[in-house]
Amino acid sequence: MRRTIKALVAYDGTSYQGFQRQKNGVGVQQVLERALTRVLGEPILIKAAGRTDAGVHGLGQVISFSTESPIPPENYRRALEPVLPPDIVIRTAEVAPENFHARYDAIEKTYQYKVLYAPLPDPCQRNYTWEIREPLEVEAMNQAAQLLLGTHDFSSFKNQGSQDRSPVRTLKEAHWVQDGDLYVFTITGDGFLYRMVRNIVGCLVRVGTGKWTVEDFAAVLAAKDRKQAGMAAPAQGLYLMHVKY
Repeated sequence: MRRTIKALVAYDGTSYQGFQRQKNGVGVQQVLERALTRVLGEPILIKAAGRTDAGVHGLGQVISFSTESPIPPENYRRALEPVLPPDIVIRTAEVAPENFHARYDAIEKTYQYKVLYAPLPDPCQRNYTWEIREPLEVEAMNQAAQLLLGTHDFSSFKNQGSQDRSPVRTLKEAHWVQDGDLYVFTITGDGFLYRMVRNIVGCLVRVGTGKWTVEDFAAVLAAKDRKQAGMAAPAQGLYLMHVKY
């Protein structure tokens, strides 16, 4: 009997050209599909909640796929561990409703971004944080981040090439927490435009370093023009944390 499976996946995106299948290079999706095809004994094509870019990590990515395999979903993690590389893990798997779709049924996503104040380069953190050479003012960044809450046109934070039909999104959470030299930004919304989170972080860090005021950030948001915003934060500090259905 054919079943729809919902699985929670974690991965270190350092070695991959993004989550999606790639014509030139390897995406996380390709590796997962090959492993699932081998273990389940039939061709498997997966759908994913988020299409993360090259170098972006996932701790709460959700995938869905259809299979006729009789293997119980609770055994997937153990069965896949020997055939998956150590930087990709199936955390949990379960039978989902027949029409469940990991991307289209998602109603909310949470990302985190990690910035590390490192006066000297830290080779152990270079693939997992954005290293900066000056401390940040958390209070100012949080004042600016509060302006993002609610429903807005986020065109100022949308990269060219976005296929989203509307730039309007609703955010319910956007805040920074400092833990020593580490600054963690958490953002939750009903959806995100192409590179929207990284563009927002890049602008908020400009506020944190004093290069912009909170009013400057507000003006960029209101402009609805990507050219008014600063550079995007690099990929390696971004993590897909949770998807809500």
